[in-house]
Amino acid sequence: MARVNVFDTTLRDGEQSAGVNLNRLEKIEIAKQLERLGVDIMEAGFPASSQEDFQSVKEIAETVRNCSVTGLARSFKSDIDAAWEALKGGAYPRLHVFLATSPIHMTHKLKKTPEEVVQIAVESVAYAKERFPVVQWSAEDATRSDYDFLVHIIEKVIDAGADVINLPDTVGYTTPDEYAKLFKHVKENVPNIEGVILSAHCHDDLGMAVSNSLSAIEAGAGQIEGTINGIGERAGNAALEEVSVALEIRKDRYQHETGLVLKEIKRTSDLVSKLTGMQVPGNKAVVGRNAFAHESGIHQDGVLKEATTYEIITPNMVGIESNNLVLGKHSGRHAFKQKAQSFGFELSDAKLKEAFDTFKNLTGKKKEVTDDDLFAILTDKQTEHEDVPKYELKAFQVQYGSINRPTATILLTRPDGKEIEKASTGEGSVEAIYNTLDELLEEEVHLQDYQLNSIGKGRDALAEVYVQLTVNDRTTSGRGSAQDVLEASAQAFLNAVNRTLYMSQPSDLKKEVQL
Repeated sequence: MARVNVFDTTLRDGEQSAGVNLNRLEKIEIAKQLERLGVDIMEAGFPASSQEDFQSVKEIAETVRNCSVTGLARSFKSDIDAAWEALKGGAYPRLHVFLATSPIHMTHKLKKTPEEVVQIAVESVAYAKERFPVVQWSAEDATRSDYDFLVHIIEKVIDAGADVINLPDTVGYTTPDEYAKLFKHVKENVPNIEGVILSAHCHDDLGMAVSNSLSAIEAGAGQIEGTINGIGERAGNAALEEVSVALEIRKDRYQHETGLVLKEIKRTSDLVSKLTGMQVPGNKAVVGRNAFAHESGIHQDGVLKEATTYEIITPNMVGIESNNLVLGKHSGRHAFKQKAQSFGFELSDAKLKEAFDTFKNLTGKKKEVTDDDLFAILTDKQTEHEDVPKYELKAFQVQYGSINRPTATILLTRPDGKEIEKASTGEGSVEAIYNTLDELLEEEVHLQDYQLNSIGKGRDALAEVYVQLTVNDRTTSGRGSAQDVLEASAQAFLNAVNRTLYMSQPSDLKKEVQL
């Protein structure tokens, strides 16, 4: 079996999904889980885009030791310098530098001639190679580029020192046979291609990102790029869990494998879904909640007699276990800590105590505390900033009836430690809570999106709320989970506002990147 490298860009391209806004601790938590998953290359961000992104990439590079951490750079020396400063502490630093090569991009976006584009690409790769042991060069919008021009510029950047050549389907335009043809053409016509790895980066605008990635592997790609759950710009990227499982299940066809630890797929998917607020559709391949559900009586009968009659992927393969009671009200802190460690969490003593207290409180209200419940509690605590002044919900009360206007009364602690209390009304209970919070907060806040989901099943399931707000004209997001929907709603709102207290000013640079 030939080995294909996995290049994960969840923290860069995935974070460019509309409405996704990860903070530094959330990115580090995802990075540690991606390392456990076994990705070969992790694109941690775009260091030149903002100080927050620079610091996140730097800390991830210094934390992750079992895979190569990379960062994105435009073909500017300043971008390359910023990336080197962020990545030089990594175990295997590398750079990902890109430049558009399609006629439409060169004419309308770059406003450069093909000759000028070649010169810029060569100079940027040569400059990067002075610092980075591995340089990946991407031909942005490769699938809409002229084949002869691609061959020419690829030859030149390889001469300049490029080790990996990425041929991205930037706008999700191509088809599997066309994409395979592109890879074969490059392999057959670039004279110095020997020893260079070809990479496939596919977007899902036409729903073919996974198929195109598999087609590229058959045509000679030695690296695939994608994201967990397929999140990303517009319709998203190739879902890495789908590509890797397809290679495993159909090894008879593809004769390639990845180094991913498939049992970590579900946990990685859950973490990314929770922290980004992008829920996985029930019918999503590999990780959707219905991926292994059988409604038809014929299917159920077949699976009971022999699972392989209707299941080509076993739940255990991707880390889906039975969700039984794991800890109860008599469980001690040591058992709780061991469970947290088995999930891959490494909490400080203070955060572990807070998480344990939340767990014990939940055991008094809920008949069964499941893995999903614990995962939610631990994730919230692990990604929460310590020692940062913030708003805290001390108490709330909502009066509601079918003939009365809902009224919310909230007691809040401000970042300066002062307690304040107000009451306000709304058309519904959640609106009453948010109207009251609006009056209590000094910031100007506008709600953009509100999502409500349950964690697990049953009438005592935890509620999880995800909101997107603008706070003083800055877009942010927040999460809250509790047994009570209204409490979860209030916590999510405050969580989003609190993020603005420690987040650096965002940059518009990310909006320019459409790799």
